[in-house]
Amino acid sequence: MENAQVEILLVEDNADDAEMAIHALRKKNLANKLIHLQDGEEALDFLFGTGKFAGRDVTLRPRLILLDLKMPKVDGMQVLAKVKSNDATKKIPVVILTSSKEDPDLSKCYELGANSYIVKPVEFDSFINAVTELGMYWMLLNHPPV
Repeated sequence: MENAQVEILLVEDNADDAEMAIHALRKKNLANKLIHLQDGEEALDFLFGTGKFAGRDVTLRPRLILLDLKMPKVDGMQVLAKVKSNDATKKIPVVILTSSKEDPDLSKCYELGANSYIVKPVEFDSFINAVTELGMYWMLLNHPPV
């Protein structure tokens, strides 16, 4: 899928959370063009065509980024700041999907340009429902800028 159109970029280091999110999106046929990356460094390499994604067609941008905050190497806050400060990527909706309820994180994410901030529900069914609903909204109902 390296040079194919990616609709959803899921950046999540917790394998269980990533698997549940992908499962929820698959149930609604929203995961066909999804790529899962495990840390912020990989996400930035993918978005900007560097590192192991050097040569990738960066004009093929995801329609949505689901981004965890607490990750190794480069955290989600740094990814968000880079995405929203770059003219080529700043219009991509970024939904923070995190277990952090800390107000400084929430406020800072919105200051940096996050489109939404969702605290991951602990309970499995609630998590599945939350991801399904956000996928339906951002992929089917939302009209992104052209």
